[in-house]
Amino acid sequence: MARILIADDEAGIRTFIAEVLADEGQHTTVVVDGQAALDALAKHSFHLLVTDLKMPRVDGMKLLERAKADHPELEVIVLTAHATVEGAVEAMKLGAFDYLQKPIASPTELRLLVARALERRGLKDLAEGRATSDDPLSWGDPAMTPVVQALGKVAKTDATVLLVGESGTGKEVAAKALHAQSRRASGPFVAVNCAALSEHLLESELFGHEKGAFTNALQRRRGKIELADGGTFFLDEIGELAPALQAKLLRVLQERTFERVGGSQVLTADVRWVAATNRDLATEMAAGRFREDLYHRLAVFPIRLPALRERRQDILPLSEHLLLRVGRSLGKPGLVLDAAARAALLSYDWPGNVRELLNALERAAILADGKTLGVDDLTLATGTTRAPPSEATLASLERSAILEALAAVGGHRKKAAERLGIGERTLYDKLRALGLK
Repeated sequence: MARILIADDEAGIRTFIAEVLADEGQHTTVVVDGQAALDALAKHSFHLLVTDLKMPRVDGMKLLERAKADHPELEVIVLTAHATVEGAVEAMKLGAFDYLQKPIASPTELRLLVARALERRGLKDLAEGRATSDDPLSWGDPAMTPVVQALGKVAKTDATVLLVGESGTGKEVAAKALHAQSRRASGPFVAVNCAALSEHLLESELFGHEKGAFTNALQRRRGKIELADGGTFFLDEIGELAPALQAKLLRVLQERTFERVGGSQVLTADVRWVAATNRDLATEMAAGRFREDLYHRLAVFPIRLPALRERRQDILPLSEHLLLRVGRSLGKPGLVLDAAARAALLSYDWPGNVRELLNALERAAILADGKTLGVDDLTLATGTTRAPPSEATLASLERSAILEALAAVGGHRKKAAERLGIGERTLYDKLRALGLK
């Protein structure tokens, strides 16, 4: 549990932040201005300070300066209205971790920023699992529970893991999460995509080469296996590995030894192996394209990642998270989806999974004129705009989206409206029109 100090002279903001973070299992202390925050810091230890810039007595900038001088390990997030973003940037130069614009766009935006601040301080275990990653594995859908549990258990070992799932389901994210939870977390995480390089180049990438081993080999080069010593090596798209390289990789897994291309020196590397594929390796083995002995070496602990259509409860929370990232990259913070867009996202089958969701949201953010993304901004199939649902279907989907939002916030209408990206009055009208009032 992280200890978080919240300083803001607006009671509503203080309460909102405290409630969101308390729901994440964090311990919060709220104060009304900068002087009260300094008094609290003098008496108690905190991991994080969330402070407004404009406050009576001691303002947020002065609070930041004094807090960082007395407690240099303290992470600070500043809150700012749109008109004072320049001040927030100045605050970051003085040591603030990041800033958040008011009004806060969504609880998810707040949770993610707090989790990132705690991670930078080395307190990843104090942030709840669903908010600690920039590309989270689970946002609450039961389909992901066994995945997260399995990763947590196998992370404590050095067992080789095979991640199986469709393209875009987050296999590399899972591999990184596995590494982060392991005893090798302080070591390197090295990833190679077996489908991205020709057989010759991939061999050199994996094992390295000696000077003169082939044309343009002008000097010795260490391979990725050597660079991963003491850490985790992630082989993505292992089903694409050429037969000759399969045999060489098998030797490394069995004997933990290898030679550079063109060399004779036997090298060793202390590496934890994680592989991933979107192919059915049983079919590949039956067709003679994948070695059975290599498969059994890799599949010591197989984990299947479900497709996004199998974890529909995660679609909207993931969308909120990804929109936060997209908004930052495009310089358009505060992006939200209207109810119709949310309904369309829920109705789509996502053949490209999370990767397709990210691409769809980025395109929508670019097309949207304002901060609210509508169904007309979404492109949900490659190169084409998906036909909009019928009015009856859309009403049904909108009803489901509203009910889900209300359930997620315990029936609190104002918070539900924020989740849906609409005004509280608009939500009231929709509830009445749908017979939910």
